[in-house]
Amino acid sequence: MPLRDHLRELRRRVVLAAAGLVVGAVAGWFVFDHLYAAVQAPVVAFGRTHDQLVALNFDGIAAPLDMRIKMSLFVGVIVSSPWWIYQLWAFVTPGLTRRERWYTVGFVAAAVPLFLTGAGLAWWVLPQAVAILAGFTPAESVNLIGAQGYVSFVMRMVLAFGLAFLLPVLMVGMNVAGVVRGRTWLVGWRWAVMIAFVFAAMATPTGDAITMFALAIPICLLYFSAVGICLLVDRRRAHDPHEESADAHERLG
Repeated sequence: MPLRDHLRELRRRVVLAAAGLVVGAVAGWFVFDHLYAAVQAPVVAFGRTHDQLVALNFDGIAAPLDMRIKMSLFVGVIVSSPWWIYQLWAFVTPGLTRRERWYTVGFVAAAVPLFLTGAGLAWWVLPQAVAILAGFTPAESVNLIGAQGYVSFVMRMVLAFGLAFLLPVLMVGMNVAGVVRGRTWLVGWRWAVMIAFVFAAMATPTGDAITMFALAIPICLLYFSAVGICLLVDRRRAHDPHEESADAHERLG
């Protein structure tokens, strides 16, 4: 496919993904109050437990509106994840054969739960992160946390965890499309493990080893699981070269 066609396809997929995000954001606008209460719950719980004034603070007249828009978009990203994950798959693996199009169902069926699992893990880590970071507040002091900065911190962590869990599925997708062989992924396993731990150290706000390992170890396990699937796909192709040539002929039309 020429570069111009790739760019046109990318624009189309981005527009479709953005349309789904907007629909999800509209739903997020109406559940803002419940979501905000859940997001600030770790802060409120820490203040009550430690008998300190620790609370979220809005520092401008337009800050509440900005907060509502940000959190609505955040809900849109989560709710529309099946839709934009599919658009990502459709762009990364164009020109699939009829047999390979069935992999789309499996890809979305695996990618969406993995993304939500990563986001859920971040949500589980959040109270511990708040407790550790807010615990540095000196006694008899007040900690008024900027509401916008805090919500941005929560959103970045949730999305980082979710996308990290999504990466292995993209690895399998690229292998199915014939872009990267399983052996290539396997050779780079040392770099993958190192990058997983570096990413976990940067994505976990508390800096403690337990939280870092809670993210890095699942990423490594998912990576090696993806490598195993890629190697099985490559072996199947090697044992049935006629199937691969038929797929190539179908792609060429």
